[in-house]
Amino acid sequence: MYCNHYGFSERPFALTPNPAFLFLSTRHQEAFAHLLYGIDTHAGFIELSGEVGTGKTTVIRTFLNQLDPETHRTALIFNPTVSPLGLLQGITREFGLPCGSTEKSELLETLNRFLLDENRAGRTVVLVIDEAQNLSPEVLEQIRLISNLETERDKLIQIVLVGQPELRRLLARQELRQLDQRITVRYHLEPMGLDDTQNYIRHRIRIAAGGREPVIFSLGAVKKIFGFSGGLPRLINAACDRALLLAYTTEAPEVSPPMAATAIADVRPGNRRAVTTWHRTAAAVLIVAAALAIVTFARSRGGNSSPPPVSPSLTGPAAPGKTPPPRATAGHDPTEKSTRKRSNKELTR
Repeated sequence: MYCNHYGFSERPFALTPNPAFLFLSTRHQEAFAHLLYGIDTHAGFIELSGEVGTGKTTVIRTFLNQLDPETHRTALIFNPTVSPLGLLQGITREFGLPCGSTEKSELLETLNRFLLDENRAGRTVVLVIDEAQNLSPEVLEQIRLISNLETERDKLIQIVLVGQPELRRLLARQELRQLDQRITVRYHLEPMGLDDTQNYIRHRIRIAAGGREPVIFSLGAVKKIFGFSGGLPRLINAACDRALLLAYTTEAPEVSPPMAATAIADVRPGNRRAVTTWHRTAAAVLIVAAALAIVTFARSRGGNSSPPPVSPSLTGPAAPGKTPPPRATAGHDPTEKSTRKRSNKELTR
């Protein structure tokens, strides 16, 4: 609703990960550097962990887009809650290989031939498994076996495990110590600080507005949003999106601290006021939109010409109390003549 008003090409704070809005905070730059180092050195296993909403998926998608398809072959697994056989089928499918077999040995052989061909061609094969904290120990063991596909000098496949902090605890289990020992590059993505949060908000607004800043967030508003979100991009986006809607309803060029506080109350989990406040905000937006539509419609019908005069014969009687009584002028009372006539008649009687 507010995109047209502020001139945004799209919503600047949508919750869907979008590499076009990538903002590399200090911590995101460090995560990116660890990924690049692990792939370039053929580390074999890389672990990227972080709390929900820290931007792990956005970093991974952007990282994969940065890899040259002439020198890299990549695959991204989104739903790892499958059996070891299902994982193998998913991996071969993502690399464009035959995946119909129900025998793990056949699938491993197909994958091994593919990896050897890519290695001879000088290409690096990268496999990214997102939400890896949901993997079962059996599936993780299958991943370890895949990493055994190697030459005498090099690993044939680089595997990146991405997940929430539970992934770290999962890999620390005794039965997975062989896999855990093979992970030589690790990075835990922390939330952003206050300065990065402010720059993040401005960055996304400029991207959506083609380099302009048609609306700004005051420092007080940014501090409130940071206090609520703890520097997590997903929560920042939720609060900022609602704050822009509130600013739009008042046609304000700046998001104030009270607006930010109201937006935070709307999106805060478990807040009973959220539904009511959101309904009021939505109603206000609809009223503004309806008013603009009426004005636009009236202008399109009337153009620049003035409306035609209304004929007195077509008008109805005036509403009671709307027409003021005639005012008497000095020396002349409109009721004086009739009053005088009634007095003369009474005297003659």
